[in-house]
Amino acid sequence: MAVLNQSQIDAFKAIRLGVQVDRATAVLPQTANAPIFTVVGGRVILNLIIGEVTTLIGAVANATKLTAVPTAGTSVDLCATADINALEVGGKLVVNGVLATAISKTLAGAAPAGSTPVVVAVGTINLNCAGNSGTGSIKWSVFYVPLDDGATITAA
Repeated sequence: MAVLNQSQIDAFKAIRLGVQVDRATAVLPQTANAPIFTVVGGRVILNLIIGEVTTLIGAVANATKLTAVPTAGTSVDLCATADINALEVGGKLVVNGVLATAISKTLAGAAPAGSTPVVVAVGTINLNCAGNSGTGSIKWSVFYVPLDDGATITAA
């Protein structure tokens, strides 16, 4: 069996999931929402967005979701909320692409990959936390394909 080198792995990942953008770990917004990614230049097809807890989430009820906030028009929740109360380091949050379905919350061991792509307009992708957990930090990665020429996603 042949072993793939890093260049081959990166190429395969790009073909399968699209362009990867990582956002450095950051503390959670407290009873608020904040941009985690910015969509510029046109629409994109969002194939996967995954967050990984890097600092234990505080033990407080915290209904959390992601929202697409366009520069023109009405915001749309990319998922319904899940309570991330006390989610462990390594715990994962994944949007599955079905807009009315809660964000998948798993422990450190594994997480489902997004199953349904979503078209996102120019604007921001925001993390919305209902609770004031006092602690907690998450790093995020998004994988996308430009739908319009010149469309990109950057970390906010």
